[in-house]
Amino acid sequence: MKENWTYKKLGEVATFVNGYPFKPDDWEETGMPIIRIQNLNNPDAAFNFYNGLIDSRYIVNNGDVLISWSGTLGVYEWTKEEKALLNQHIFKVVFDKTPINKGFFKYAVSSRINEMKSKVHGITMQHITKGEFDKTIIPVPPLETQSRIVSELDLLQSIIDKQQAQLKELDKLAQAVFYDMFGDPVENEKGWEYIPLKSLIENAIIEYHLDGNHGSDYPRSEEFVEEGIPYIGANSILNGHIDFSFAKYLTIERARTLKKGIAQNDDVLFAHNATVGPVALLNTREEKVILSTSLTAYRCNKKKLLPFFLKHYMESAWFVYQYKSTMKQTTRNQIPITKQREMLFIIPPLSLQQSFAAKIESIEKQKAAISQSIAETQKLFDYTMDKYFG
Repeated sequence: MKENWTYKKLGEVATFVNGYPFKPDDWEETGMPIIRIQNLNNPDAAFNFYNGLIDSRYIVNNGDVLISWSGTLGVYEWTKEEKALLNQHIFKVVFDKTPINKGFFKYAVSSRINEMKSKVHGITMQHITKGEFDKTIIPVPPLETQSRIVSELDLLQSIIDKQQAQLKELDKLAQAVFYDMFGDPVENEKGWEYIPLKSLIENAIIEYHLDGNHGSDYPRSEEFVEEGIPYIGANSILNGHIDFSFAKYLTIERARTLKKGIAQNDDVLFAHNATVGPVALLNTREEKVILSTSLTAYRCNKKKLLPFFLKHYMESAWFVYQYKSTMKQTTRNQIPITKQREMLFIIPPLSLQQSFAAKIESIEKQKAAISQSIAETQKLFDYTMDKYFG
């Protein structure tokens, strides 16, 4: 199948223009938006602007392919009609050396990201050097073959994208039910009492609130085994559930030495470090699950607080507003345990929580089915990527 394929270094395929080193003093409130890495990772991230003269090679147009090579490695396409400016740590790809399908190029470079990560340099800002990047080899089959592969992968990706969109709509529906029953916690038109988490802990409404093990207790990579007690981090939260395919495992003996971050079935898990915000209700038959330092477990006294209600409350706009306001006060993307205990919660009557759970159950079942379908389609996508680029 690959007998007519050639293999080339990225430096032989295209020219990679590094962005302009804008400084905070260059930022303005109007002008052309400056594309920084956070704007590529997060479509909701705010832009800075520049209003002066600049070399045209730093201008990004709709359809340009961009590659972040520092901090977060990734391949992106600028899909906005308005022109923008390229910041440092990002390459703009100029296809001027080898005839290649743009979509195929994006998939090919994406397939080499893990290889590039093994070659990064730096401590405070990890990056791949231009030399290492240019030496990375990708396959270059005939253009007709490239187009066929892109069509195959695009179809699978479009299925995943549509399913993700369905999940977002179901999330909106669940939030609409929440607001209908409990009101908007921001406006608090129903007059709920706001209770800090530390008070819920003191009154045993929250019976357990701890994150994973730090320092010398943190498991080392060589301690993980093929099977045993699951060990999960923030990356295991997928669409409000825990995807155990991302779990690592510790021996029973090693797990017994850990005193913190011991999660159980029906615990609400909150991603509080690096990736902040995702919430999941732990559904497991395991006696315990070990948490990394990126997750916090909330264990409810079910006679007063249903885990199901707590999960949806922690996905509400009010809760999101609280932790984002806290993050603005720090230089790190995290909500430590101490800060979490200052956050405010509402505790409606148990009967109202139960009514909410009954109404939302069918939505959760639909979400679970779609999530399973996404996982299956993703496996097929990954298999197809490996078949052509592995």
